[in-house]
Amino acid sequence: MTDLALFFDLFHFIRPWLLLLLPVVALIWWFVRRRLVGNRLPDAALAPHLAQALTVGNSRAGRLVPIDEVALVLILICLGAAGPTWSRVPDPFVAQTAPLVIALKVTASMENKDLAPSRLERSKQKIRDLLALRAGARSALIAYSGSAHSVVPMTEDPNVLQPYLEGLQVDVMPDTGNNTGAALEAAQAIMAKEASPGGILFVTDDVAGADVAAMDAVTGTSAAVLATLPDGTGSAGIDALNIPVQQVTVDDADIVALDRQLNAAYRRALAEDGDQPWDDRGWLFAWLAALFGLSWFRRGWTMRWGAAVVLAAMILPYHARAEGVTDWFLTADQQGQIAYNNRHFDRAGELFLEPMHKAYALYRDGNYESVVEVLAGIETPDASFLAGMAHLKNRNYRDAIEDFQTTLDRDKDFPGAAKNLDLSKKILDFVETTREQSDTGEGEGEGADEVVFDNKDARGSDTQIEGRDEGPHLLTADQWMNTVDTNTSDFLRQRFAIEAARK
Repeated sequence: MTDLALFFDLFHFIRPWLLLLLPVVALIWWFVRRRLVGNRLPDAALAPHLAQALTVGNSRAGRLVPIDEVALVLILICLGAAGPTWSRVPDPFVAQTAPLVIALKVTASMENKDLAPSRLERSKQKIRDLLALRAGARSALIAYSGSAHSVVPMTEDPNVLQPYLEGLQVDVMPDTGNNTGAALEAAQAIMAKEASPGGILFVTDDVAGADVAAMDAVTGTSAAVLATLPDGTGSAGIDALNIPVQQVTVDDADIVALDRQLNAAYRRALAEDGDQPWDDRGWLFAWLAALFGLSWFRRGWTMRWGAAVVLAAMILPYHARAEGVTDWFLTADQQGQIAYNNRHFDRAGELFLEPMHKAYALYRDGNYESVVEVLAGIETPDASFLAGMAHLKNRNYRDAIEDFQTTLDRDKDFPGAAKNLDLSKKILDFVETTREQSDTGEGEGEGADEVVFDNKDARGSDTQIEGRDEGPHLLTADQWMNTVDTNTSDFLRQRFAIEAARK
């Protein structure tokens, strides 16, 4: 589904009853304009050519008058007040990008240098750019030729994929061929473990004809192909596909289009989720109304009651805040939302004045202590849940348990509260059990110089354990690093060979 189709499918008004004001505005416009157009001097006693020469504004009915623009501004205001929307407010705890499985074809044909530096290297470059564009969304990587192999499972850290992506060479694959169907099965197996719909992207220069039907029959996820072929080069298998196919480009236009297409199903799922409120876009109509209202400054266009409106606006108390040019047009919360949308969470945390938005930005920035301070005194389930998440991230498990329990007391069906409460209790129990074992001498051995646990329940007993001089000699950091095999190609070659032998 395209963005335009998704927009029309989800578009609605949050407060549709306010649209009833539109006929009232139309009636006022008709009444006032009829009076303005009807004010003509009687010309029965004058010659036609003299009446035409002496009459000013004779063609008034065919041109715009102030009431026309007033009606347009009022219509825009009514539409904005009705709350047009086509998406929900983003949930800070849920990624706004769909989980994605990338299936990269690693065959001899991908080493063709007609796409500089080669089809395979250009594919790797595009995958790196796509991972950067997705900004930490969940991604997995599959390599395939005659067989398909999972390279990296779902992860939110793109840095984990980088070394394995670089290590993918033709000689690491145990079999030759173009088994796109096996890659599709492996990708679907990974996506089946995800809680939300996602996408599968095939980065390839060809698709076997026997696998075309299987790829076209993909349901529940979005599927697309990045064709790593130079301009003017075609592929019978790729041309036969009915799923979106994007030709590789010299800029990032291809990955931007693919990211938008692959996220369509995910955005629909988020929009149909009833947990988050709808995002009111009425401010767009407010800007349009202000733009059209500028012509009121034209000579002869100001309505009689315009002065009363201006006077009332001057009398009403307001608080001005103009520290810069931006403050003339945007409030602090609007500026904070722009920074938040651009993932500048630290700046958004400074700008937001609304407590919940400020807390969300601080949470995304990792400033968990400040999150708790901002939410202090807000007695809503959203506030206590966010405070619990901040405590959990900051390893204050007891405070997290208390906050999650408070959330359930305020709303017993609050999404995720019961699950996180149970998780916090399990973590705390594990910490206390570990402390007990340490206190009683279980699990002897060399460890960290100092380990501090939350032990407010005073479980276990104090025990002093003396270290032993004998035992294996610990390696230095340099010695340990020298024992690590950093050649991911060798690692993947061995792993893929073992997987192929087992199959």
